[in-house]
Amino acid sequence: MAASGAGAGGPASLVPAPDVLETGVVSPQEDVPPHEEFRRTILDLLSRRREGATICPSEAARAVAGPGNDWRPLMDEARSAAAGLVEAGEVVITQRGEVVDLAAARGPIRIRRA
Repeated sequence: MAASGAGAGGPASLVPAPDVLETGVVSPQEDVPPHEEFRRTILDLLSRRREGATICPSEAARAVAGPGNDWRPLMDEARSAAAGLVEAGEVVITQRGEVVDLAAARGPIRIRRA
């Protein structure tokens, strides 16, 4: 009996929909929580940069939103994921090249590997 999707359960239900795989957009049905998708995206973007380079949270928001989609509503989630990575000791937050506390930071921030 082939699984039809609705109510099928099991490992097949954990596979992202094809549009998610193609666009990188996390849909509400995706089994990976959006926060985790942002964490992965931030770390992936940083891994593609030279040591000491930074990214803007908007780069992660754009990547998760996918081409042509509005990324601005995702900025709070991107900053929240960055905060989790700071707590885990994986990244630091900078402003004007100086490491800052994200909770106290106002204005543009950058994310750098710790």
